[in-house]
Amino acid sequence: MTRTELPGPVGWLDDRVGIGKLGRKNLRKVFPDHWSFMLGEIALYSFVILLLTGVFLTLWFRPSMAEVEYQGSYSLLKGLHMSEAYESTLRISFDIRGGPLMRQIHHWAAVLFVAAMSVHLLRIFFTGAFRKPRELNWLIGIVMLFLGIVEGFIGYGLPDDLLSGTGLRITEGLVLASPVVGTYLSFFIFGGEFPGDEFVSRFYTVHVLLIPGILLALITAHLFLVVYHKHTQFAGPGRTEKNVVGYPLLPVYLAKAGGFFFVVFGVLALMGALLQINPVWLYGPYNPAEVTAGSQPDWYMAWLDGAVRLMPGIESSFWGVTISWNVVVPALLMPPLFIGFVALYPFIEAWVTRDTREHHLLDRPRNQPTRTGIGVAVIVFYGVLWLNSGNDLIATHFNSSINTITWVCRVLIVIGPILAFWITRRIAISLQRADRDRVLHGLESGIIVRSPEGAYYEKHTPISKYEAYTLTAHERQLPQSVDPDTDANGIPTPRRRRARVRAALSRFYYADTVPKPTGAELDHDELPARRPE
Repeated sequence: MTRTELPGPVGWLDDRVGIGKLGRKNLRKVFPDHWSFMLGEIALYSFVILLLTGVFLTLWFRPSMAEVEYQGSYSLLKGLHMSEAYESTLRISFDIRGGPLMRQIHHWAAVLFVAAMSVHLLRIFFTGAFRKPRELNWLIGIVMLFLGIVEGFIGYGLPDDLLSGTGLRITEGLVLASPVVGTYLSFFIFGGEFPGDEFVSRFYTVHVLLIPGILLALITAHLFLVVYHKHTQFAGPGRTEKNVVGYPLLPVYLAKAGGFFFVVFGVLALMGALLQINPVWLYGPYNPAEVTAGSQPDWYMAWLDGAVRLMPGIESSFWGVTISWNVVVPALLMPPLFIGFVALYPFIEAWVTRDTREHHLLDRPRNQPTRTGIGVAVIVFYGVLWLNSGNDLIATHFNSSINTITWVCRVLIVIGPILAFWITRRIAISLQRADRDRVLHGLESGIIVRSPEGAYYEKHTPISKYEAYTLTAHERQLPQSVDPDTDANGIPTPRRRRARVRAALSRFYYADTVPKPTGAELDHDELPARRPE
């Protein structure tokens, strides 16, 4: 489109900010097409829906702990004293047109936002999309996931009902368990002795202003880096590390993105209309002297709750200071170690493999069995903690001992990830062997042939060149060797111990990896039949 073809208002704006040149360059940017790339879009659209529904809710919600007497439409609570925060939540739920629908869409969107980010990060991990030059985007994604969890938990506590108050009470206990600074942090967060009179207004400011602003900035940076680095793509004919095969942003992907946004919005609207979530009127206002039986947090906080339930009650005293290890270890030490390992994994893998090249083609998980095994082990570790967060409900529903369930989870938290890693790794290696056999010998045709010697074998049909290219479009992986003890001048090589550790980890990382067929092997095995040995 030339400058003269621009419509009047667009031309006027182009004269002042130069959007024409910028648009012509970026609106034709090519993006690859794969269903898994939609996971990040779901997270983005959920965030947009959260902003839209959140604006509606802020018009009616009162972030105040001032005590009022409820005189609304819900007769079972009429005349009961409660905070303005809880009273306004009930008013939104029963007296504001469209209020309950917006509340539920907002809550479901928050659940979907965290879930989509989690699955999106898993896709990035298992396909190796975190490798150079995308390490920074990986860190941004981890921070966004962490902030999304914190944002969801804070929003969960705003209504000041009995369920959310129970969760905040547990949080206060975790904060108080912090050595030396626990009391100061608790008073800073809650504005005094729990529950205090300030925490709702403070949480509200963080929930509607601070964290959404940070998330918006991180999402902008994330999308900018996606465009700057170009989008990753799966291997296939015509796809290399230096190009992108797909469709342009305008008009193809803008049309797809617009339609997909309304699909996500429609599904969330249906969920908000038909599936009840967080019925705060059933719990009543928060009272520090009461606890909701069988209370459970939202799913994304369950792993932390399960970790606290898993830890035995152990305490120690040092110089008059009591350390509650049953809280410090699962709530203050384990989460940063767990999240830190996940965040730093791209750098750990690059150090072990000595791979400092740029990667724009994605891995098939089976072609990286060790990485895939580590990912599944982390999922199992998380899953066991998540399962243990409902040990009381599991015990009542299945008529089991809660102590037995807890001990089973204590064993599984150690053995489960190890077994998951080993089994997943062996499955990935077996799939590699199956791919190699498929490339060399083709597909089983079901046709049995008898040779002149009287032997029977099944005739194989060769696979397509497209499939063969896809199955072999990965590098041959070799473990790193240890450098010689001395260089050419006889000077001892520095950091020998570090080099040995690195070489050992490299051998572990690439152990048993099945090499892809070589050109000589492909030339040697060209028969469409597979004769018995």
